[in-house]
Amino acid sequence: MYFIVSSLIILSTPAPAAAGTVPTSDQLKALLTQVDDNGRSNSSHVVMSMRVQTKRFSRKMKMESWSKGKEHSLIRLMDPPKDRGVATLKVGDKLWNYLPNTDRTMRVPSAMMSGAWMGSHVSNDDLVREYRLSEDYTYAMAPGSASLGSERYTIRCTPKPETPVVWGHIDVTVTAKGVPEKQEFYSEKGKKVRTMTYSDVKEVSGIQVPHKMVIQPHDKPNELTEMVFHSLKLNIPIEDSRFSLQALRD
Repeated sequence: MYFIVSSLIILSTPAPAAAGTVPTSDQLKALLTQVDDNGRSNSSHVVMSMRVQTKRFSRKMKMESWSKGKEHSLIRLMDPPKDRGVATLKVGDKLWNYLPNTDRTMRVPSAMMSGAWMGSHVSNDDLVREYRLSEDYTYAMAPGSASLGSERYTIRCTPKPETPVVWGHIDVTVTAKGVPEKQEFYSEKGKKVRTMTYSDVKEVSGIQVPHKMVIQPHDKPNELTEMVFHSLKLNIPIEDSRFSLQALRD
């Protein structure tokens, strides 16, 4: 999940291939690594808004998020007032929700991991899974893609047999500098399922990071989830106690 920020291993991209040549595997891996790590860090603090549009409702939220490494994150709603204090804690592959109105902390069971988080087009499973395109997928230039020497190009990523995902493949459009622009997710039968687009690129700690992401499900063309970063701080000190069940309630 893009806004659950975690470990940052920004690598230098090898010199791009000349226009019209076939990129090397090392060049593709280096740029997919940048896509994996874009906007992530050893620790982070984010203030962001999320807008959800479905057939049945429209909802806007503002939230604050902390992360440390790949294993820990805490998200707390700030607005609307009726939902203020609602929080989600991730520790490893486990997820808890806190509801202040009833003062209840609930572990999210495995049967509910495919369910929508906060009514959005992001699932609970999206929040806890940390699959990496550069490691858990095989990759090659997508059919019809521009070469690595151009301003942008598309890489087709196919999950390795041991990678437990539902996608047949993901087409990743990225700039020559490793900034993601779009990811298109396809089913095992080759049908496009959803598209994630990235925009509003800003520099944070020397890294070009998109501050806006839109998720569009293709079976529901009038629906979307839009996320916008208002502030993003990377590599800041955060105590381990931030990611505890007690902190979830505070």
